[in-house]
Amino acid sequence: MQRAGAEEAAGSQAAAGPGRSGGGAASPGRLLRRELRLLESIFHRGHERFRIGSACPDEISCEFVPGPGARAGGSGSRGPPPGPVRIHCNITESYPAVPPIWSVESDDPNLAAILERLVEVKKGNTLLLQHLKRIISDLCKLYNLPQHPDVEMLDQPLPAEQSTQEEVSSEDEDEEMPEDTEDLDHYEMKEEEPVDGKKTEDDGIGKENLAILEKIKQNQRQDYLNGAVSGSVQATDRLMKELRDIYRSPSFKGGNYAVELVSDSLYDWNVKLLKVDEDSALHNDLQILKEKEGIDFILLNFCFKDNFPFDPPFVRVVSPVLSGGYVLGGGAICMELLTKQGWSSAYSIESVIMQISATLVKGKARVQFGANKNQYSLTRAQQSYKSLVQIHEKNGWYTPPKEDG
Repeated sequence: MQRAGAEEAAGSQAAAGPGRSGGGAASPGRLLRRELRLLESIFHRGHERFRIGSACPDEISCEFVPGPGARAGGSGSRGPPPGPVRIHCNITESYPAVPPIWSVESDDPNLAAILERLVEVKKGNTLLLQHLKRIISDLCKLYNLPQHPDVEMLDQPLPAEQSTQEEVSSEDEDEEMPEDTEDLDHYEMKEEEPVDGKKTEDDGIGKENLAILEKIKQNQRQDYLNGAVSGSVQATDRLMKELRDIYRSPSFKGGNYAVELVSDSLYDWNVKLLKVDEDSALHNDLQILKEKEGIDFILLNFCFKDNFPFDPPFVRVVSPVLSGGYVLGGGAICMELLTKQGWSSAYSIESVIMQISATLVKGKARVQFGANKNQYSLTRAQQSYKSLVQIHEKNGWYTPPKEDG
């Protein structure tokens, strides 16, 4: 039996997330009951892919049914189809402040990894639904199955509260105890604030960039309807978060760098380094480049894969051609944090951008005026990157003293 969930988050407080209730504030217990009703209405016991066996406010039993077409490890794997994956969930009285605790009836490390990744799900009033959305999506990917369309139903508004006579009586009793009223109102105010979650999610983002985010969402919906979904749920969600964080960042707003999506793809970014250390030779070179060619920035390309953020993006310099600065043939960049060995899923894209900018200066990068611009290409950069990884896997990385940066 493998477990994952609340242990890592014990003692933490509930973070504000987008509310899905249609009315006013509700207590955590009532929100949980509404989550459970929605789950049972979607994933009933006869569902073809995911089934809720039993559900109560403190425990849920469910199973994922891969089906005859599933193969663990991908479509090329042989052997009998995998059997149902039985999953259990325990919910504490502190939910949603403390996340659900999940366990699976298997010793398969791939299943354990899926549960361990739940710590990355952003907290909110419907954390249980978002956990299950991630679990089902990751299981479909593990067994080489298409994403089941019913998973998207977990994002719909919660069903309306169904007040029973017992609940009404309980409310009447609460009214007779004024000493608890103030604390209850205070708690429910904190639950009520996220109901208009979009305000906090989009706060600090300019109208132009909000339009870009909305266009991305519309494209994703259209791709889904056309059956041409690309990427993965985990990567798309994380990249949307990264883009929002960048759009509200002081460094972005201050003109240190700019981000453009290539062909409106969330998985392909062009990043312009607009400012580097003014005391550096690279800064002077960019000023000369502006006079000669009207360009005063360094263009980087970030390419993200479906398993982001667990693998780093592939980053290369597109232009201008540079010497030094740890830039290799084809435009690849020699930085440990851009390899699997040095990467962490906790890194933000903005921090990577700023680190690259600092590394170019530290490595005394210079613009190669008159150089053949065609020497930088994706293919050559990938070849240089592979050679770089092989060399450092064998010999390790050099870590400079702290005083060197």
